[in-house]
Amino acid sequence: MAQGEVLAFEDYVRTRQEALLRSARRLVPDPVDAQDLLQTALVRTYGRWDGIADKSLADAYLRRVMINTRTEWWRARKLDEVPTEQLPDASVDDGSEQRADRALLMDILQILAPKQRSVVVLRHWEQMSTEETAAALGMSAGTVKSTLHRALARLRQELESRELTSREAVARETGGRQSAGSARETGNHRQTEGVRETGSRRSAEGVRETGGRQSAGSVRSAAPAATGRVPAQRTRAAAPAKVTSVTAARGHTAAPYDGRHDERGRERCAA
Repeated sequence: MAQGEVLAFEDYVRTRQEALLRSARRLVPDPVDAQDLLQTALVRTYGRWDGIADKSLADAYLRRVMINTRTEWWRARKLDEVPTEQLPDASVDDGSEQRADRALLMDILQILAPKQRSVVVLRHWEQMSTEETAAALGMSAGTVKSTLHRALARLRQELESRELTSREAVARETGGRQSAGSARETGNHRQTEGVRETGSRRSAEGVRETGGRQSAGSVRSAAPAATGRVPAQRTRAAAPAKVTSVTAARGHTAAPYDGRHDERGRERCAA
């Protein structure tokens, strides 16, 4: 490799080393492994630096080398099996929250203008500095700062709006469930009151009907007694009238009492 190409490669490494290391960290979780991965990819790229005609594609070439190297390491890994009586408890993180946040971020980025989206991606996704972003997009550093400020404000507003919409939807759903429960409770209460009212009415009607029957029975039982007493009174009152009428029919009259009958009797007894 010519001396000029070596200097160009060294300058490229000094300029893009941090961005390439961040790419390596996304491929492997361990920071030390990420550094080893980047160094291995740089060594492999150094031998073919002359073959890269368009140096603007060097980042893509190096990322492809790192991906291939990571795949080779994964295939060549050694699996050590250790016999044990109890299996260790391994926590498994499904990463659903991270995927949901990533999907939300990719969705709200679509509301930004192309210029704002490019600034946000380069500054916060690729972790490029303001000067590097300005050089990549062909604008001044002040324009990059103002554009980034407006883009972030727009993203915050969109996030707050979506969060508010989500809360309102949850509140409506919860309110609908509570209303349905209250309606069922009210219906059950009304049915219970109706049953109680119906039972009270039936009880009152039964009491009135029983009382009426008892009153009618008392009247009927009292009627023969009164009927029995009236003829007896009439018989006792009519008896003298009948005797008097019979005596009158026979022609007998009652004589008045005088003392001569007693004197005659005494005289006859003495004789």
